[in-house]
Amino acid sequence: MRTSLLFCGLLAGVMSMAYGADAGRQERRGIDRQAVVTRHNIKVTSSSDLQVGNGEFAITTDISGLISFSNNPILAHWGWHSDPLPAGQTIDDYKWPIHRGYDGIERPYPLPNGSEIGKWLMSNPHKANLGRLGLVLIKEDGSTAAMQDLQNREQTLDLWKGLLTSRYDIDGQPVKVETCVHPTLDAIAVRITSPLISAGRLRIKLTFPYPNQSGDFNRPDAHASIMESRGTRRADIARTADATSYNVGLAWAGGGKLENPGKHEFLLSPEAAGQFEFVCAYTPRALPDTLPSATETVDACAKHWPDFWNSGGAIDLSGSRDPRWRELERRIVISQYAMAVNEAGSYPPPESGLRPDPWHGRFHFEMIWWHGTHWALWDRWPLLNRYIDIYQRYLPGGQETARKQGYKGARWFKCTGNTPVEWPWTSHSWLVWQHPHPIFFAEMDYRAHPTMETLNKWRKVVLETADFLASFPSQDKEHPERLVLGYPIEDMSEKNPHFETINPSFDLSYFRFGLRIAQRWRERLGMPRDARYDDLLERLSPLPVRDGVYIMWESVVRNTGLRDTSVDPWANQQWLSDHPSVMGLYGMLPGDGVDLETMQRTFDHVYHLWPRWRWGWDYGMVAMAAARLGRPETAVDVLLHPNFKFSTNGTGYFPGNGGLLYAVAMMAAGWDGCPAGNAPGFPDDGSWTVKWEGLKKAP
Repeated sequence: MRTSLLFCGLLAGVMSMAYGADAGRQERRGIDRQAVVTRHNIKVTSSSDLQVGNGEFAITTDISGLISFSNNPILAHWGWHSDPLPAGQTIDDYKWPIHRGYDGIERPYPLPNGSEIGKWLMSNPHKANLGRLGLVLIKEDGSTAAMQDLQNREQTLDLWKGLLTSRYDIDGQPVKVETCVHPTLDAIAVRITSPLISAGRLRIKLTFPYPNQSGDFNRPDAHASIMESRGTRRADIARTADATSYNVGLAWAGGGKLENPGKHEFLLSPEAAGQFEFVCAYTPRALPDTLPSATETVDACAKHWPDFWNSGGAIDLSGSRDPRWRELERRIVISQYAMAVNEAGSYPPPESGLRPDPWHGRFHFEMIWWHGTHWALWDRWPLLNRYIDIYQRYLPGGQETARKQGYKGARWFKCTGNTPVEWPWTSHSWLVWQHPHPIFFAEMDYRAHPTMETLNKWRKVVLETADFLASFPSQDKEHPERLVLGYPIEDMSEKNPHFETINPSFDLSYFRFGLRIAQRWRERLGMPRDARYDDLLERLSPLPVRDGVYIMWESVVRNTGLRDTSVDPWANQQWLSDHPSVMGLYGMLPGDGVDLETMQRTFDHVYHLWPRWRWGWDYGMVAMAAARLGRPETAVDVLLHPNFKFSTNGTGYFPGNGGLLYAVAMMAAGWDGCPAGNAPGFPDDGSWTVKWEGLKKAP
């Protein structure tokens, strides 16, 4: 019997009323959180780019404990820079190219147009490289040590304290460097213990590049670093580059001499015996009159990080018989740390967090789901709330885009930075699966905080988003009674022909979800249902099926460029080179418009065909689908798949970490309408013992 999920979706809405009680029934309390975390402390003997940070600001170190031998930038979510505009031009000089869509209407789109201002917008704004802070280590013969001169190397990242300890020898002399970042100030604290200090063979070097993301040290005249001494143990440096400005404060304990031997170069020589400590603080505002000492910062971290680990959810897998429990638990713990360091700042994070990023450090609106929804399931709303108001902040820009294109409501950006201006690119013009995201976040917020304050917080965003969702579909040319999602459009897979595609499956289901939830919000707000939303929910095309399985979009175009409806579309290898978007229909999404038997066949077809996926969040998406479909063994296998590259310090591509955290929380705490019992997404054959607490159900 073919079972529609429309009733299941309505039932889930009723069940969510009992959400808190049901979650409490399934929790297993009494986890020793410190034991869970510390058994996954990171220990390395070669450089692994370990990080310390506070969510807004981070330093990615090398084996020295700072940035002595690498080109890693220091980055902050507040740190943005733009090159000067082309001479005589403004952003308003950029003209959007016009294209005719499926409905015959010509609309402007933010695409490359060959103009100088268009090219400028493709790389501006970008994250600013805030500088390089490292050690200068002198060997016995007077030469400067290179990385290979460091012997007996060992680095330990204490996750419970947020403290990185680096140990090594130079010519047989030990060096110990402790590094951390203040929880509330963007300040790096360093304590160094070594006989090299009293021997005058260890110095601290602070250098500043022209602040594009990679850092250009070959343009000394294009920026300024003005130092002001503030006594014998403090100096402040005012940084300016074009319209970007920020301040850096360097403060140390004990004797030390700070020199400015070259433009943008500062050298601090300790005058102490055996131990030296300092703090280097960054801010876009004025520096405080007093900076905390390194020891005070270490103590602040020793309080902050246990508070973080003791907040929200936790999972303990140590009672499991499956020997893979340790690796999965490690991935869970490391992911939480990585997200707390990189992804809890004033703007949504870019794909690589506070690491070098190929998208100029700008954030992607479709990826906000993967970066942020895990915070809700792990009940860490204070961290998500640091940036999720981006929808309120950027609503006027989304409304303006919709107006320019003749739509109602707000059309959300695809990729932007600290200004609400789209990066001109094809994907950024055609992608639509980011549009229901704010409704998803609003619903998660209301589930956690069912108050009028939450309704008012999201009211305008939800209604403006829903108005766009309702105005985007157009009438089917061949079947006027139905509505389609027409071209130009880009599927989640980013491999479809933009001007041939109609009805991407994922987008059809997500539009249905968004409008269904928007109607619920109207009722909560005391408003009548919107007839347009109901009409669209009634007339929107069904999810496309071919040979009994869902396909990624309705109009299939072969690599030859010719429409061919006689061949299995899954034989098209181009489909298999990116995200398996149909796996998100029932897993990431709750399945609006999905038929369960068809979804089961689709999962089998795609799972065995796909070349084990390209991007980290694909694994979380597939694990969610496996869990909902009653395949817990597969869900675990996917999260531990060897192609899901998970290094010592995390993936480095943080949507993968976010996807893993969302999937695991869902597998442990469950989802609306899930089977009764503990951890419904894990095997119940006795191989896995899942203790969890503080997690929330997924929609």
